[in-house]
Amino acid sequence: MDFGLTEEEAEFRAELRSWLATTLPRLPPKPSPDDWPGRRAYDTHWQRLLYDAGYAHLHWEAAPGLRLVFLEETELAGAPYVGANFVGLLHAGPTIAAEGTPEQRERWLGPILRGDEIWCQGFSEPDAGSDLASLRTRAVRDGDDYLVTGSKIWTSHAEIADWCELLVRTDPDAHRHRGISWLALPMDAPGITVRPLRTLAGTAEFAEVFLDEVRVPVANRVGAENDGWRVTMVTLSFERGTAFVGEVVACRRTLAALAVRARENGRWDDPALRRRLGRLHTEFTALWRLTQWNVSEARAGGGVPGPGGSVFKLRYSGARQELYEAAAEVLGPDALDLDREWAVDRLSALSYTIAAGTSQIQRNIIAERLLGLPKGGA
Repeated sequence: MDFGLTEEEAEFRAELRSWLATTLPRLPPKPSPDDWPGRRAYDTHWQRLLYDAGYAHLHWEAAPGLRLVFLEETELAGAPYVGANFVGLLHAGPTIAAEGTPEQRERWLGPILRGDEIWCQGFSEPDAGSDLASLRTRAVRDGDDYLVTGSKIWTSHAEIADWCELLVRTDPDAHRHRGISWLALPMDAPGITVRPLRTLAGTAEFAEVFLDEVRVPVANRVGAENDGWRVTMVTLSFERGTAFVGEVVACRRTLAALAVRARENGRWDDPALRRRLGRLHTEFTALWRLTQWNVSEARAGGGVPGPGGSVFKLRYSGARQELYEAAAEVLGPDALDLDREWAVDRLSALSYTIAAGTSQIQRNIIAERLLGLPKGGA
């Protein structure tokens, strides 16, 4: 794989860098981490700016090189990441683009790209965790609707979402990996109760969602009835394969800032700390190269990322946590001050062990799909 830039990519980088230099200074102040209505307004405003400038589609349809340049330049410039648009842009949107009907693409993709509508993710359930095949939320056919009853937990952005990518069991008698369907749930439908969950970092990014005979049109089902497990694998491939890639650049930027802080407060004189930061620099450089390879392979394979995303997700989760442990060593007591962004990021890093599938799930995928080992218990 050639890591150099083509002439088109170099011109795109220069154009994007110029646009960021003139646009970012005009952004309003970023809301506090716990102000989700404010964060929605801020993140959707940024998405609209990207859309109007012709950059909003780069998460989905761009050539791999242009997409990577976009991720790298926006992170290096300190531009907002997808924020509240995370699920719509990086999970639901790509899934609908790959698996939806022409009518579904027409209905949902435009509002996601423009930042008009926010999506949340309704996959996990209280008694299932990362074992999605154990889900119990049921959808019973009633004419042209499904009646959905059950509950979800760790539902990202449910408090401010317009839509939810929802997994339901449509055939309770089928094998647990069958009988599942993928629905687009309107969050303003009668029968929905949302209870925010406060995390260790003090924010309410997640929520419990309770569903009491909620009517969802059959036309909102993405993929065939009872074929939702396959559609879900597409969603998870995007989640693990590409949804975190922009964060690698952010971690490299944080690492550079950490080195500057260490020089300022004298911690740089510690050779063990310098070796630790140097090893992390190598780790994130390697992860970025892996990102380039994964994105390129996804394009060659029809746009859906392969199991290489699990390699990235597993190693990235560990590296991110190690980064913020190193930050605690450099910052000392300041690392415990929750009013400081790095302290909140350190606590948030702990969730990456279970986010988007636990590390054990990723190891199983790598063992079975990349190494060809038998399934556990076989």
